[in-house]
Amino acid sequence: MQKFKLVLIILLLGGIVDIGRYFVYPDVSELRDIHPIPTAFMQYRQEQWASENKDKSITQKWVTFSEISPNVIKAVLIGEDDKFWNHDGFDVDGMEQALERSLKKGSIAGGSTISQQLAKNLYLSPSKNPVRKIKEAILTWRIENTLTKRRILEIYLNVAEWGDGIFGIEAAARHYYHKSAKRLSGKEAARLAAVLPNPIKYNPLGNQKYVKNRSRIIYKIMKRRGIVIPQFQEVMAPPKVEETPHESNESNPLGELFPTTEEPINDTEPSSASEAVQPSDGIAVPTDVESNDPAAAQ
Repeated sequence: MQKFKLVLIILLLGGIVDIGRYFVYPDVSELRDIHPIPTAFMQYRQEQWASENKDKSITQKWVTFSEISPNVIKAVLIGEDDKFWNHDGFDVDGMEQALERSLKKGSIAGGSTISQQLAKNLYLSPSKNPVRKIKEAILTWRIENTLTKRRILEIYLNVAEWGDGIFGIEAAARHYYHKSAKRLSGKEAARLAAVLPNPIKYNPLGNQKYVKNRSRIIYKIMKRRGIVIPQFQEVMAPPKVEETPHESNESNPLGELFPTTEEPINDTEPSSASEAVQPSDGIAVPTDVESNDPAAAQ
């Protein structure tokens, strides 16, 4: 019995140390200046391919914030984290809704903010165990207290997965639409944003009902909000030198970043039962949306 207690204490202390180290490690302040490539998520994919004897490689090209179409920024925020500007890394309401969906379906539903997704993609595994979620929460808190919202978005858009081995918005834009991320239209951006919950299962160019419905909802919200809204002023303003030195020469006024015209939306399209848009213009995720964790796609 004494030996059992000793082993239990050792395991408990080991778990505390394993979790506690994330309060100081890794050094998230480095993210202000460096491009964190490869990420833990990319390495996970490479290990997965090796175990399956697949000869594949990562496709990724880093671009600065000014080289990404504002259409992409709007679409991704609407689809993934509509309260991005107002939370400190955790969307409590979103997590409660995800928990309710999980209880109804008997499975785990996604409810992570962009900051949480970034923490997981950069440093952790796709595991859904509680210990990993605690580590993710610690890293999210540190990232939010270290980086600007603009920098968090820039990194996320450069490391997010948009297909098997396709990482970052530039690689996705060139793979699917044969153009740079800066030239993506509103409808193309909405399509790309629609597949983020599970980029292995969904294809932005496909005819999957989920992709068509979700991208249509995202695009309608983009149109209804207009070209420039106050919430986008912070992220589109040139960064301060001390915050992001590698972009200190950037100067893009809002008028240049947001075009005066966008593609017309077909308002005659039939409505869908899944088109449940909240009064705040947020997008309600259908209950059949799966997590972007690779484990969920297996």
